[in-house]
Amino acid sequence: MAISLSNTSVLPFTTQPRPFPVPFLARKSQLEVSNFATKTPTPTILCKVLSNTSHSLSNIITELEKQTPHQDQDQDVQLENITTQIDDDHQRQVEVADAWREIHGQDDWVGLLDPMDPLLRSELIRYGEMAQTCYDAFDFDPFSKYCGSCRFMRRDFFDCLGMSHIGYDISRYLYATSNINLPNFFKKSRWPKVWSKNANWIGYVAVSNDETSKRLGRRDISIAWRGTVTRLEWIADLMDFLKPISSNKVPCPDSTVKVESGFLDLYTDKDESCKFCKYSAREQILSEVKRLLDMYADEEISITITGHSLGGALAILSGYDVVETGLNVLKDSRAVPVCVFSYAGPRVGNVRFKERLETLGLKVLRVVNVNDMVPKSPGLFFNEQVPSMLMKIAEGLPWSYSHVGVELALDHKNSPFLKQTSDPTCAHNLEAHLHLLDGYHGKGHRFVLASGRDPALVNKAADFLKDHYLVPPYWRQDENKGMVRNKDGRWVQLERPKLDDHPPDMHHHLKQLGLAH
Repeated sequence: MAISLSNTSVLPFTTQPRPFPVPFLARKSQLEVSNFATKTPTPTILCKVLSNTSHSLSNIITELEKQTPHQDQDQDVQLENITTQIDDDHQRQVEVADAWREIHGQDDWVGLLDPMDPLLRSELIRYGEMAQTCYDAFDFDPFSKYCGSCRFMRRDFFDCLGMSHIGYDISRYLYATSNINLPNFFKKSRWPKVWSKNANWIGYVAVSNDETSKRLGRRDISIAWRGTVTRLEWIADLMDFLKPISSNKVPCPDSTVKVESGFLDLYTDKDESCKFCKYSAREQILSEVKRLLDMYADEEISITITGHSLGGALAILSGYDVVETGLNVLKDSRAVPVCVFSYAGPRVGNVRFKERLETLGLKVLRVVNVNDMVPKSPGLFFNEQVPSMLMKIAEGLPWSYSHVGVELALDHKNSPFLKQTSDPTCAHNLEAHLHLLDGYHGKGHRFVLASGRDPALVNKAADFLKDHYLVPPYWRQDENKGMVRNKDGRWVQLERPKLDDHPPDMHHHLKQLGLAH
């Protein structure tokens, strides 16, 4: 068994000794929350009020109560409200089959963000964790001969991450060529002989299984994009130059619709000398979505695209491509809803791109931390916050950008668990965003963890939790960094099975899309 690194539940630590490793709990099981250390003992009243949860949640609320003192006569009422909120969150889980279109942005999330709808929060965390798996599964160790690839085989992906309960099957992996102007996005091995000199693994396409589809009320095709594993150097790679999206053969009737050139190149470039990136990321996405839509054409279907950081930009770009090409329109003329959940993503295109995207009906919900610099880039001077009159004058400039969709703004300074740090990588961290989502109930509301998602996950690849929680920073690593002892007693890197490249029927689906001859 393996300890899950991205999960929909929490690490099941208790006050009693327990052998390790310990698996994560499935979402549908009763939540068990980490015994998160606090400076003060847990009051008895909290254990009684929260009898349906573990004592550790009492410790968490103790910390919150300590951070926000109030009158004793109000204490019982506030604790009861917290308990009611937690119970409501669990009850709303079963309603996703009835409300998925609203959660998917049918009404642009009006009335769901403030106060925060519990079901929407749950789904945002779930899709955010799918984006997080792209980091957890990525081999970014330059001393590994497999650096730049996925550490797990497609069929074992979620099992290896301790997420078998997620209910999705990965149908294909996605690759991109490194022969573009985003060097900090790609990781390369120092070994002379490697799995690929020019390719990097950048995500996957997955589809919900029968059981999960029944719970969700539809067959969900999910695309998860990997962001950058470097710190924030990749922002310097942005040329801050817009170019027509049609210039890279993405169909668009309006030549004034423009996107950032680096994002577009990453999405459309290919290297025919490499078996992993002989097809562009665009061709991989469209052909696989086409295949899955044909397979499940007689069912209710949705397409949900997710990504963090640079992956958020690719999520928006690929979502636009799906609806612009009409790929989401089935043979019976039904339009499959397409939604993007972006986390800490940058601006992607100009105001014409925003208008075209909205006209096509693509729904985008962007989750951002107001202290994060990435969503403020590119377009530092000319963007959607500039007065409309000035933006009208500047919209033709090659560095005039506009965010798309609906924004959910969070603030890590509202969490009593996090340090008040100026480290920009902490503000940008995806696990921190998921932690903030779990505690967000609306503007002006106190920060209270709704599901009890383990705050220790924040420090998986960061130093963001307050020190008195005694969670080591950057704690996520492979056992012995992937080294194993062979039969001769020498320590070597474990050989992996042959890596997946592209399915044999891909050319057939590209021909159907008019992308191959």
